[in-house]
Amino acid sequence: MEDRLGRFATIWSRAIFPATATSLTRPEFEQRLLPLAHRLGEALHRRPFDPAPGQEVGAALIAAHCTDPDALVRTLGVVDSYLVLYCAAEGDTPADAEESRAHCARLQHAMAAGFAQALRERTLVEQEAIARSALMARSEAQKALHTTEARFRAVFEGAAIGIGIADLDGNVLEVNEALTQMFGGLDQYARGKKVSEWVHPEDSPHVWGLYGELVRGERESYRAEKPYYRNDGTVVWTNLTVSLLRDTEGNPQYQLALMEDTTERRLLNLRLRYEATHDALTGLPNRTLFFERLEKALSAGDGMRFGLCYLDLDGFKAINDSLGHSVGDRLLVEVADRLESCATAPGEMVARLGGDEFVALTTGPNTRQEVDELAARILSALSSPISLDGKDLTVRGSIGIVEGPAGERGPAEVLRSADITMYRAKSAGGNRCELADPESDARAITRHGLTNALPAALARGEFFIEYQPLVHLGDGSVHGAEALVRWCHPQHGVLGPDHFIPLAEHTGLIVPLGRWVLEESVRQARFWQERHADGGPLRINVNLSPTQLYHPGLVADTVNVLEKAGLEPGALCLEVTESALIGADDDLLKPLRQLAEMGVDIALDDFGTGYSNLANLRRLPVSVLKLDRSFTQSMQRHPADPVDLLIVEGIVSLAHSLKLSVTVEGVETGAQAAQLRELGCDTAQGWYYARPGAPDRIHALLLADAV
Repeated sequence: MEDRLGRFATIWSRAIFPATATSLTRPEFEQRLLPLAHRLGEALHRRPFDPAPGQEVGAALIAAHCTDPDALVRTLGVVDSYLVLYCAAEGDTPADAEESRAHCARLQHAMAAGFAQALRERTLVEQEAIARSALMARSEAQKALHTTEARFRAVFEGAAIGIGIADLDGNVLEVNEALTQMFGGLDQYARGKKVSEWVHPEDSPHVWGLYGELVRGERESYRAEKPYYRNDGTVVWTNLTVSLLRDTEGNPQYQLALMEDTTERRLLNLRLRYEATHDALTGLPNRTLFFERLEKALSAGDGMRFGLCYLDLDGFKAINDSLGHSVGDRLLVEVADRLESCATAPGEMVARLGGDEFVALTTGPNTRQEVDELAARILSALSSPISLDGKDLTVRGSIGIVEGPAGERGPAEVLRSADITMYRAKSAGGNRCELADPESDARAITRHGLTNALPAALARGEFFIEYQPLVHLGDGSVHGAEALVRWCHPQHGVLGPDHFIPLAEHTGLIVPLGRWVLEESVRQARFWQERHADGGPLRINVNLSPTQLYHPGLVADTVNVLEKAGLEPGALCLEVTESALIGADDDLLKPLRQLAEMGVDIALDDFGTGYSNLANLRRLPVSVLKLDRSFTQSMQRHPADPVDLLIVEGIVSLAHSLKLSVTVEGVETGAQAAQLRELGCDTAQGWYYARPGAPDRIHALLLADAV
């Protein structure tokens, strides 16, 4: 890295040395740039990222006498082209490289700002020195007029900034060469004119008020940024400092104006401002400018409303992955052009937040209808295929809409609601828009909070297990129990698995959580067997999620848990949902077959939920079918649907012919239990026997023979 930074410093010094006023040789100048290169390299990879070192490097260039604007332009070009190249870390991914390029751009902005600020301060110091010299010349004039006049003339004529002297009526008496050149090179254009003639439409409102106070002797000086017309009609922007010169009696006599030409610096600042507030790819306003506009819209007066459309392209990742990022970028440019054509009314704007996410904003007193029309125009604009390289690409979008009165919510809250609503539209199939709903937002925020709290909850022991008995339909004895995990949340109370298991699946926490459930359940089953040794083996059923099925440590973890607890494999039954095994290949079934060969029972849970393929039963290593509760619910009707009874009877007959046992869920009445017994089902569970409860309740049921 040291060698690469040295090469970067060499390139940098060669680029800007010709534009630098220094007595150093180029190698000496290169050594002065090397620490600055180090600072840029460190800032590029610092986390969290902070662009402040870029501002310090910009100021350091001024300290190194690189005051020529061309030195800044060349520096920015070198940093833009070579900093990421020579400072990239080994093993950086494309995402890391993209992030580094973004950081590099922000460092360039900071360097330009630091350069401009330091140059301004240096110039102001020079202005102050010149002003002090002028005042000293006036003070010494009475003592040594000829010496003072010569000294003042030297300063006046040789100054690098424009100097002009006018009387209190505004008549320009003297101008130096720098000021003459600033106004186009014609001496007569400036001398002989009145100050009041130099009015410009972009003058600050208070600048002429300050001028009036000065010539009346009410203030000694003032500063302002003021534009002037040159003799050819072009505009020059200046930092203007005007001081009042008094006579020996202290009465106002002249006004002295010092002018620094800031036109190029202003254009640079405007360019940097544009780059900082606009997306480099599409030219649309970026997140920074959009937030400024949104904050302004949300702080508008009474009666004003806003409407926000949050757009995410459907299927853009597939286009990017299949056709390449170059095509993806061109597609985004075309989409941006179409979106921009949709928001042309006053109070409307379109911005790109990043990636394939765009926002459209409308403001005014009647945004309820306007935002719906804006969303419809956007979807209509995206409906036509986009032709790139001879291919017609179909692009659709999902839009989340937030509309409401100004002054009630902040920008972050509004954007979060729009983002949540957009994902609701995407989940509903995409190519549509959805209106924000506070209840849906609250549910999404709750899900996000639960997702973030899951890892700590497992570490803090907030999960616990309840057990529901499995009862033998023949004699009513307790055959075993199913382990059902619960979460004792500090704010939301006890949560069932429906609230957090999908979140654990999504985050990958289901693997350590599932391992903990298995360990606790097997340990509890071993305890029951020791307390109820005469009642035969008591089985424990534990659910396996699809993610656990794919985990390479499933078999090893199960064996370790059984051996550690001293429980026979035959006392464990792992329940796998039918949907998880749809289309399962031999690689996925291999761990289940290994466990089945060890003696662990595999139960096919929720059998009959609409995906059942009876032909698959011969290839699945299952020993138990668990019928879905929908079959028992149909038996609550009087009389029971004969078709459902025939289906259950057929499934039971087929299962028994394949040497599979049948368990039925959701048994709530004695009539259901009797009917299932007649149909030949083996075991059942449900509220008719017992609700899920603490492990000591299973022990009590064992002692009471369950029913």
